Amino acid sequence: MARHQARMSFATAITRSPIAFDPQAGADAAAPFANESPELREVLAGTAGCSPFLRGLMALEQEWLQEALANAPDAVLPQLFDGLRTLSPAQLKSGLREAKRRVALYTGLADLAGVWSLEQVTGALTDFADLSVDLAMKGVLSREMERGKFPGQTAEDLPLAGGMVALAMGKMGAGELNYSSDIDLIMLFDDSRYPDGDYLEARAGFIKATRKMTALLSEITGEGYVWRTDLRLRPDPSVTPVCLSMEAAERYYESVGRTWERAAHIKARPCAGDIAAGEAYLERLRPFVWRRHLDFAAIQDAHDMRLKIKEHKGLHETGELEGRNLKLGPGGIREIEFFTQTRQIIAGGRDPALRSRGTVPALAQLAEAGWIPQDLAEDFTDNYRYFREIEHRVQMVADARTHSLPTSTEGFDRIARMCGQGDTAAFRADLRARLTSVRETAEGFFAPDVTGNKTAPEIDEPEVVERWRHYPALRSARAQEIFERLKPDLLARLYAAPKPEEALSAFDGFLSGLPAGVQLFSMFEANPNLRALIVDIASTAPALASYLSRNSRVLDAVIGGTFFEPWPGRVALCIELDEVLSESDDYERQLDAARRWMKEWHFRVGVHHMRGIVDSSEAGRQFADIAEAVLTAFLPVVVDEFAQKHGRPPGRGGVAVGMGSLGAGWINARSDLDLIMIYDPGDAEGSDGPRPLPVATYYARLTKAILTAVTAPTSEGRLYEVDMRLRPSGKQGPVATSLSAFDKYQRNEAWTWEHLALTRARPVAGNPELMDDIEAVRLDVIGQTRDAARMLEDVRDMRRRLAEAKGQQGPLDVKRGPGGLQDIELVAQTGAVLAKSRAHRVAPQILAAARSGWLTRAEADVLTRTYRLARSVQSVGRLLVDGPLDPETLGQGARDVLARETGQTDLGALVARLAESRAEAAAIVDTVLERVPAETGSPA
Repeated sequence: MARHQARMSFATAITRSPIAFDPQAGADAAAPFANESPELREVLAGTAGCSPFLRGLMALEQEWLQEALANAPDAVLPQLFDGLRTLSPAQLKSGLREAKRRVALYTGLADLAGVWSLEQVTGALTDFADLSVDLAMKGVLSREMERGKFPGQTAEDLPLAGGMVALAMGKMGAGELNYSSDIDLIMLFDDSRYPDGDYLEARAGFIKATRKMTALLSEITGEGYVWRTDLRLRPDPSVTPVCLSMEAAERYYESVGRTWERAAHIKARPCAGDIAAGEAYLERLRPFVWRRHLDFAAIQDAHDMRLKIKEHKGLHETGELEGRNLKLGPGGIREIEFFTQTRQIIAGGRDPALRSRGTVPALAQLAEAGWIPQDLAEDFTDNYRYFREIEHRVQMVADARTHSLPTSTEGFDRIARMCGQGDTAAFRADLRARLTSVRETAEGFFAPDVTGNKTAPEIDEPEVVERWRHYPALRSARAQEIFERLKPDLLARLYAAPKPEEALSAFDGFLSGLPAGVQLFSMFEANPNLRALIVDIASTAPALASYLSRNSRVLDAVIGGTFFEPWPGRVALCIELDEVLSESDDYERQLDAARRWMKEWHFRVGVHHMRGIVDSSEAGRQFADIAEAVLTAFLPVVVDEFAQKHGRPPGRGGVAVGMGSLGAGWINARSDLDLIMIYDPGDAEGSDGPRPLPVATYYARLTKAILTAVTAPTSEGRLYEVDMRLRPSGKQGPVATSLSAFDKYQRNEAWTWEHLALTRARPVAGNPELMDDIEAVRLDVIGQTRDAARMLEDVRDMRRRLAEAKGQQGPLDVKRGPGGLQDIELVAQTGAVLAKSRAHRVAPQILAAARSGWLTRAEADVLTRTYRLARSVQSVGRLLVDGPLDPETLGQGARDVLARETGQTDLGALVARLAESRAEAAAIVDTVLERVPAETGSPA
């Protein structure tokens, strides 16, 4: 294929031809090419008969063109560019202008003849622009360096341009330059290369070099010009110099950068000078351009920008094609670019795959990721290419810097013929239809029609609405404006809830807790499904609504494309969080990133549970998966940070051991994490870092660092509360325990309750070999021969103490009291020790106790059934309601979820069923704790 391409000439690659608008002019221009093929002569005549500009270039560059047309199309410009690289700085002014004529002629012919695709045409123009800027910059700098204008820099430093770089912006940055385009540049220099004493002199030198470079490119001489160069996209161009230090530019964007500047930087690309310095600069700017949260407020910013452009240019829809601006007018090129870039800004911070500089690739990526429909991406791609090609033809006529369609009938005839279209009326009809289609689609995106439920009756605004206007979320005029558009739909949805007053009250609580509203309201405006979700949450789960008001960014996950997909599993979660944490080397940013990640996944589980996509059992496992992923991915980050001061962990390191519900692999929406830390120093006596510590001190401080990282509130909140009271010796014991001390303590000193707790202990993060050794100790301790009667006496005493500490608080308090969760867990753990079972969860532990003969199968069935019912009630309650479950104050939405989750007809039936089941379970517990088994059995 490559050899075939190399032999292919321009003539053999022709796929279409323009029709000469002026046949005589076309024939005259094609006459010198009489020996060429008929197809090539037709293209040349058609081109010359439509474009006076290209006709003039054909005459001026006849000899060069004949040679170029005989070569392979993909070899012509590389040869031309190689010649430019051999020019001296003194030869650049003339050489670049000659090259510009030849590039314009050849790309124009390749475009009109269909030899090159649109992307090849714009790519060739961009390649020439890159080379032009690089040669002009280094040509100017070489002279300045010879004069000693840059302290410490010599001609040997020229390949890196003394730290100077040109950022290509706009279409040049995207590789999409049009035929008669300006080039938009931001000129920067790496100020870190210059000590304070040399900085001002270097800065002045770069400013002077920039001015000379742009003059070399832009000045119109008898040989023409190279590129009209625009430097106004730099920060605050009215007051800043034409070349800025990178530090000054970064400071500007971090403090006052605007949405349009973020959009502009989507296409930013180092094109000349010190490319590596430019890439490093853009990487530092990445958090400004690509924000981690979904930025729907950018839609309004882009819409406002569109309106300002239309107002300034007078480009409102008139229905006329004459004089219409194909770039900036309604339904034109900029509409598609705005649509694409805005979607990229919204989602690109979370998905690096959406960060393409090019418009067409970005549309494809957005469709693949589910952000836009596939047919819309295809339509916009087709229309974008069509408009760009017509834009080129409008510019080819006279090399004019214009994007406006002709104003005369003859002008439209000329453009139609350049497109190979002999029927101007059909050409106009097709163009009008495409512009209308793009305009209507773009308007629907940028200015969505937010309407309420058309079938809902007219309602008066409740009194609470007046209070909303004074909440922090509505303090800004912009937030109020967006919310006023949303309000009718939200009220209609709230009044359609089973209990409108409850839904309105819960929504009021949600709204009052929001610290700001523009971003969230923008998301609601763009996504009707989000409005439905928030009303669903408000009418069902006040606790979830309150959580959402404090963590509204978790809604990003809802519209991220995978919110309702199947659960990925703990391993996939660990990999994802590890990738999130690796995006930054800054420890504080990693802390915040982990919190955002955890909250999004927590919210997803909560919504799935609330809507019945998963039941309580599955939700508990998923919450535990999230916690384990956090510990697995986050512990190495904390260790690395700690090791910078005190060295790597001595020996085999440490392991986080999950106790209680975490160890059992089932937690609820508001669970603390019960943890103990166990380490194995081996033969080491201390660490080997800059500030070494003895082993015990090292692991004690490392554990406290881990606790701080997990529990400390940052701007993104906290990860989890952690309880370490189950460690050896409880509060009096060290926060971290060596493996040998843990083994010795459990065998010789631990109380019965500590052996019961050990049945749910499970290593969840750390050194895998050490995790295995800890599990071996656990199983060995549980497998010890013990005095069953003495043990049961201890358990009965524990049960009595629990009952005295705090009794059952109402009929839906399923944790405390006879037959409650604590009661059943006590029996399960006792049964696991008596049966020497390795099981961590209640149901398998009860089954092991039945197999050992301590429980009957019927008793095991009752305890398991009651436990699952109680856990379902607890799980739903912790998700939906802040505080205890009170049947008197429970909303209808929460009642419905409880009934669905437990299989009961209503709350009354659930209360009755709970009371009955607990009574049965309590009677069994009373009985079995007096039942001394004949022997403790074999390990199960």
